[in-house]
Amino acid sequence: MVTFHDLALTCREPVYQQIAAHVKRQIFQRTARAGDALPSRREIAATLGVNLNTVQKAFRLMEEQGYVRTNGNAGSEICLPDGLLAHIDEELTRGMVEQFVREAKQTGLTLPRVLSLIGETWETL
Repeated sequence: MVTFHDLALTCREPVYQQIAAHVKRQIFQRTARAGDALPSRREIAATLGVNLNTVQKAFRLMEEQGYVRTNGNAGSEICLPDGLLAHIDEELTRGMVEQFVREAKQTGLTLPRVLSLIGETWETL
């Protein structure tokens, strides 16, 4: 089941996007799988201390992007049609790499130094 108790909201992006991204990260980390139920919108709003309309907006976004399906009064669940899991994996992996490279460049690291550090770290972890 998808959980929200560990979501720490920030002011860097809209809350509804943070909620959707949190679900997507759980899919990426394989802690949420196709068919897993999501808590009710009211429960999520109460857990996070946010407006119900904000949670509704997050659900609309997740449904538009195709990884959440709502079955009327039966609730909402993770839905991963063919290719979507691979797309989420690619999107989030690329995002992590881009953030790392951006920060490395800002601090003046060179590509050879970064590759060396990655190789060393890869072997020790």
